[in-house]
Amino acid sequence: MTHVIVLGATGSVGAAVADVITAHRDQFVVDGLVAHQSGQALWDLGLRLGARWIGLTDENASATLVKAMDGPEIVSGMARIIDYITQAPHSKVVGAMSGFSGLVPTLAALERGHDLLLANKETMVAAGDLVRSYARVSGSQIIPVDSEHSAIFQCLNPKQPVRRLILTCSGGPFRGRTRSELEAVSVEEALNHPKWSMGKKISIDSATLMNKGLELIEAHQLFEIGYDQIDVVIHPQSIVHSMVEYMDGATLAQLGQPDMRVPVQVAFSWPDRWPLATPPLDWSDIALTFEQPDNTTFPALALAREVGKSGGMMPAIFNAANEVAVDAFLHECIPYLGIVQTVEATLEKVNHNQPLTTLDSVLEADRWGRQMASLVVRERF
Repeated sequence: MTHVIVLGATGSVGAAVADVITAHRDQFVVDGLVAHQSGQALWDLGLRLGARWIGLTDENASATLVKAMDGPEIVSGMARIIDYITQAPHSKVVGAMSGFSGLVPTLAALERGHDLLLANKETMVAAGDLVRSYARVSGSQIIPVDSEHSAIFQCLNPKQPVRRLILTCSGGPFRGRTRSELEAVSVEEALNHPKWSMGKKISIDSATLMNKGLELIEAHQLFEIGYDQIDVVIHPQSIVHSMVEYMDGATLAQLGQPDMRVPVQVAFSWPDRWPLATPPLDWSDIALTFEQPDNTTFPALALAREVGKSGGMMPAIFNAANEVAVDAFLHECIPYLGIVQTVEATLEKVNHNQPLTTLDSVLEADRWGRQMASLVVRERF
């Protein structure tokens, strides 16, 4: 039996995790489910999956729960949640919390020696070196859950040298538009992703292609490969989830329906594969197309590559500034184009780049990035 803790259990990845656990109920013991404020949804999910405990990082969120029957123990606040994570038996911990908030419990899980099924790309962007260091010390395995990184994970052969990794990107809701056409787009338009149903933050990141920039940095950290060996192509059908090109030119790709249950289940079952009720592809009626990203209209991708190459504290500040900018856009404080402009302006204010070797140093870089990005929003918009 596999013990499971899910960080971010009420989001879109959490829903896919719940479906996989339900389909293979005899394989799992659900120890804990964690969310921020979705108390009632988390309680109901805990009952459905037979969780031993549920954790709410917002200590006030449990006050509104309607507990109709005996159910899981309720744990309130991040400090107590971390205690439960570190006291749990060896588990597979799904890291699917939104944004930078997933870093501290992720590190706690790795320090305990839990294996990490990672869907939270911001953790690797802001603190990839630290995350990998924790995993090396504890012997924990990190398996990616993002569909693109899962595809690379499935195609990689560690015994064969790689020429490059190729991340695919749907292009988001604004593929094909010019920069001038994006000056007045609304929040609702930006949230309307053509392929995926996701949370607000990741949907906006997909609309700016910032999400692919974050994934570029994450791929560098996960697979320890240089930025010059990682490319991105636009693939609007979202059938090819990513590719690995080997030194002889042979390219392996993972293809399938755009369904998050697949990479989630792969992370749980690997190297085995379990059955999953996904509709087969009709190869007689599929056309696969690829194109280069438009870096003029969507500058986030090139900016992410530059930030990743700079290393040190820059990726953490990059991530922090983006989270502030996305929140400001969602609250209609800045225009859509102001998101990347805010991130660029924040990075320009960094006077001295330095490596991040401790959790405190990562937290300080994140704090500074948020403070400076908030100042940029107030002064420029």
